[in-house]
Order: sequence, then C-alpha cells, then structure tokens
Amino acid sequence: MIKIDYQTQRLSLRFFLLMLVLFGFQVLFGLLIAVQHVDPHLLSGILNFNVLRAEHTNLGILWILSGFIGTILFIGPLLSRRELAAPGLIRFLFWALLAVTLWNVATQSLAARGIAGWWLGQPWLQEGLEYLEAGRAADIVIFVGFAILAWVVLRTFPARREWNEIHWGLAIGVTALTFVWLFGVFFVERLDLQEYFRWYVVHYWVEGVWEVIHISLVGFLLVLMFKADVKAVGYAVFWGVAMVWLSGLIGNAHHYFWIGTPEFWQFWGSLFSALEPLPLVFCFWHIYLDAHQDRRPLENAPAFYFILGSVVLEQVGAGILGFTMTFALTNVWSHGTWVTPSHAHLALFGTFGMLGIASAYYALPLLRGVKDFDQRLGRIAFWLVFAGMLGIAFAFAIGGTIQVFLYRAMGLNWFGGQVFPAMQFYKVLVPVFGLVFLTGAGLLIYDLLTLGLRARTAPRPQVVPPAAGAGRWGRTLHGAEAGLWLMGMWLFGAFITLGLLSFNLDAVAQGDPTIPYVLAGLGYPGLLLITLLFVWRFLASLEARVAGAAGEPAPSGPAAGPAPLDQAARA
Repeated sequence: MIKIDYQTQRLSLRFFLLMLVLFGFQVLFGLLIAVQHVDPHLLSGILNFNVLRAEHTNLGILWILSGFIGTILFIGPLLSRRELAAPGLIRFLFWALLAVTLWNVATQSLAARGIAGWWLGQPWLQEGLEYLEAGRAADIVIFVGFAILAWVVLRTFPARREWNEIHWGLAIGVTALTFVWLFGVFFVERLDLQEYFRWYVVHYWVEGVWEVIHISLVGFLLVLMFKADVKAVGYAVFWGVAMVWLSGLIGNAHHYFWIGTPEFWQFWGSLFSALEPLPLVFCFWHIYLDAHQDRRPLENAPAFYFILGSVVLEQVGAGILGFTMTFALTNVWSHGTWVTPSHAHLALFGTFGMLGIASAYYALPLLRGVKDFDQRLGRIAFWLVFAGMLGIAFAFAIGGTIQVFLYRAMGLNWFGGQVFPAMQFYKVLVPVFGLVFLTGAGLLIYDLLTLGLRARTAPRPQVVPPAAGAGRWGRTLHGAEAGLWLMGMWLFGAFITLGLLSFNLDAVAQGDPTIPYVLAGLGYPGLLLITLLFVWRFLASLEARVAGAAGEPAPSGPAAGPAPLDQAARA
C-alpha cells in the first residue's frame, strides 16, 4: 500500500471520524422521524417532528461537508506533491466545524419557541430557513471556515502554470463554496426575496459548487485507484465542470416558479434544468471507461463500490428524478410532496454522501497504516445502504404519487387526515427500509472506526465471492451493454415524467387516477430495480477480474507506488 508521504495528510483523519459520527446521528434522527410519520404522537412535546426533521437535514449537510473537507485535505498534498499549507488553520477549521455542528443541534428547538436572538436587524441564534436554520453567528463562523479551506487549498497548490483540470476544478469549487455562502449571510424581510437568495445557496451549492467538487474528487480517486490517465480524467473533469455551471446557473430558475418571479423564468428554468443531467451522464460514462481501461483487479473494493454507488445514484437521483420534477408542469404537482424527498434522498446521500464514505475507505487504511484489511464488511455495508436507500426512495415516490392525487388533484384536506390512511402502507415502508439502511450504516461506521484494530496479519487472498464472479453476471461488461443499462434507466424515468404530467389531464382532475398510478407503478419500481441490477452487474464484472488474477502475479495496484501521483504532477 502507499504509505503516507505527507504528514499533513493525517489532518484529514479527524474530519473523516467526525463525518462518521455525524452520519450515524443523522441516520438515527431520520429513522425516528420516519416512525413519527406512522405514529405522530410519538415523543410529541419532547422531540417534535419539525425539530427532528431540521436536525436530520442539517446533520446531513454537515457530515457531507466534513467528508468533502477530509477528502480535499487527504488528496491535496498528492495533487501538489508538498505538505498542506497552514496546518494550524486546518486544526482551527476542525474545531470551528465541530462548534457549528453543536450550535446547530442546540439551537434547532429555538425556532419552535419563537426565539431568534434579533440584534441589529439580524437573527443571531436561529433563523428558521429550511437548510439554513442556523443563526447569523453560525453563518459567520461557517464563512470563515470556508475561507480558511479555500486559502489552504490555493496556497497548497503549485503555481497555476502547473495546474491540471483537477486543480482547477477543486480551486473553483472551494472558492465558490465560500462566496456563494454569502447569499445566506443576510436577512431580508420580504419572504419572496429571502427565498430567492436562499435558493441561491441551496441550489448553487448542491447543484453547482458541490457538483464541481464531486466531479474533481471522483476524477482524482479514479487516478489513484486504477492508475487512470490523468489527462483523460482531466478532460472529463473539464467538460463535467463546464456543463454543470452552464446548466446549473440558469437551471436554478426552476425554483422561482414558487416565489412570484416573472413568468419567463418558468421556461428558462425548465429548459436549463433539463440540461443538468448531461454532466451526470458524462461522469457516469467516464467511471465506466476508467474502471475498464486496463482491466486491473480491485485492490480496495469497498472504496470503489461507494464511488460507483455515488456516480450511479447521482445519475438516478439528481439526474433522472431531478429531471422528472423540475418542469413547471410537473413541479406544480410534486413540489412539497413526498415525491420530492424521493429525489432528494437519492441525490444528496447517493451523490455526495457515498463519495465521502468511499474516500474514507480509501484514506483510513493508509492513515491507520493498515496494509491489508477484511473487505467483506465494507461490501455488505454497501449493499445494505444502497438497497435500503433505493427502498426508501420507492416508498417516498409511490406514497407521494398517492398524495399528489388526493391532496393536490382532488383537493382533500391534508391536515384533516383524509390523505393519511391512503399513504399509511408507504409510511410504514419508510422505517422498514430505514432499518435496512441503519444496519448498513452501522456496519460501515464500525468497519471504518475499527480498521486499525482488525488488520489482517497475513496477506488477503484474492478470492472472489461466488455470487459475484460466477456465470453470465461476471462476464466482461462492454460499453454497448453499459449504454443499454443507462438507456433503460432513462426509459423508466420517462414513465415517471409522463405520470407527473398526466395530473394535468381532465380525466385525472375529474377523479380518475388510473394513468398516473399505472405510469408511477411502472416507472419507479422499474427505475430502482434496474439501478440495483446494473450496479450488481458492474461490480460482478470487476470482481471476476480478481478471480481471473488469482494465482497470477497481481498487477501493481494504485497503492503500490507513486506512479499515478507522478503522472498527475507532470500533466
């Protein structure tokens, strides 16, 4: 394995550990609010649903950011071939992130009591805006923290004439991470204008800035894991970043439909939102090319499992399900219903959360000095969280389709309880699949936290599990077949889109739910099932290469020497 040549890489360890702890708490909060959907009286007056939901949402953002920071700090010296700048500031950044996390947890309940801490026209304790609940005091600390991260990264990188596309992607990402946050660091009394600027942060962060960082980090991790050609990866990073910013900047307008902006934004927001899946398709396709370019066996299966899961769920959650609901003619029905969290859970956890976990699986064995570790727990954990999240998304989507028909199309009284019985089965499904997800999350947290205690003393035999490498599922996955899988995903996405559009039909408005229910019944199960099967097929083909390499001298893996790093430095 590669040894840690830069001691400041070890500063990333504390961020990865914080990520795992926050991830565990976020999952527990999520399971609790899922149970409260089934029994609204559970913990009423003690831990109310609105407070727990805010905790769940905010911890999701914080643990993902912690994983991003840990990954950037780990690969920063490898990209720059020198130690991180200002390690003292990095230590301060960790404590600032921890302080903001504790502040968020401690102040969420203040909004329910009407306590905002107003001073000089600003809410300093709690502002109650969804995703941006923390008050102005925390906002300023967050801004300082992002500025520190950007400064450290830019000071660590070599002279700009030596940058490749991955340097540029990360530099743009961390700089934009800081400046876009400024839109959330002031209060506007007009609600529509405040929402306008809130979506600047929420949308540009996630669908602009975070995507840029995600594409750059995935690219470099593939260079490390497969010794992929850094120039080819850089080409993919360049076009991915360019398309994200082209589509995302104007695509933000699909949110404006709800806040009283001019009508022309409905067209332009819908058009450019429809283009947002393009960079995701590009990223998806490039991970196939990098993983299959030289048929290297997997050296660190859990790390690649989660990278693949990140890219595939980005395609499904952010790309396909995001596409289905951003048009004004579909968004008018889906907005604010259970259809939306189906997209949000797959997009947020799938795209960004899985990347942080993948980075931890790559970095922690190196930081702990573990030359070999049992990868079975990581594999099992991946399948549990992957299948669990697909199940959660299915329950949200089908339950949301029923909700749209009864609540929006028929105009039944949501708060009067007339819709609740129709959704009850799917309300139960959410915590059922949530338990599957919790089991996987617990396994991967345990696995990563105890890697150093459970290191193998003998080399791990390269033996493929029979279910993964045997039969037709383990044959080589060619590009044409991968393209057919991708087309199948988008076909089921088309059913979902048509199902949402069908709520505009007169027959549906008159009380006939047949068309939207049939299309949703075909689209959502089909999309999630084909996603599960495709990932199984992709990984089976890679695992079969391990079986083929058994008994032969294994090719030097990405951790066997500094070749990819030299290559990255020369490009």
